[in-house]
Amino acid sequence: MGILSRFADIISANINALLDKAEDPEKMIDEYLRRAMEDLAEVKQETAAVMAEENRCQRLWEENRKDVEKYTDLAKKALTAGNEGDARVFLQKKQELEQAGVALEKTYQAARQNAEKMRQMHDKLTEDINTLKARRQNVKATMAVARTQEKVNRAQEAFDGAGGAIQGFARMEEKAQAMLDQANAMAELNQRPVDPAAALEEKYSSGGSAAVEDELAKLKAELGL
Repeated sequence: MGILSRFADIISANINALLDKAEDPEKMIDEYLRRAMEDLAEVKQETAAVMAEENRCQRLWEENRKDVEKYTDLAKKALTAGNEGDARVFLQKKQELEQAGVALEKTYQAARQNAEKMRQMHDKLTEDINTLKARRQNVKATMAVARTQEKVNRAQEAFDGAGGAIQGFARMEEKAQAMLDQANAMAELNQRPVDPAAALEEKYSSGGSAAVEDELAKLKAELGL
């Protein structure tokens, strides 16, 4: 029966291995649970059919036993009535029924064992699915925490990156100030030294000033001023 082999595969499956390979554990466990529920419905249907067969075989076997008892009683009554020939007919029928009953009992026992196996598999699968439902909630909760942790990790990376940028900004400020200080110092070194004597010499020199005064007086005379 194909369902039995499929059921064996389901029971032996390791859901943790599936989750390890899955890109999205939440979607994978939902898909796994959906498939398990579909298989449970098929197992339930097959189990009901096997149980029905068990009941049918049991009914035939019990009816056969009742018929054996009936013809035994009829044979006794025939003998009591002095009809040995009738008793012989009833006993022959009884023996035929007993022979048929042996086969019916074997059939019933086989059907009963099959039904018991199917009930056990049905109950085991039902129990496993209930366990998976509880585990699904745990996986979903774990995934929620994992996503939160990923956000924290990304925020930490951004924070660390911003911290590096701020430190780099401070280093550039210090470097710019150092460059300015160096440039100012270089400008100060490049200035020509002041000669005090030369400044005083220009102050007390009258050659240039006298020539200007003479030319100014000449212009005033020409203009009648």
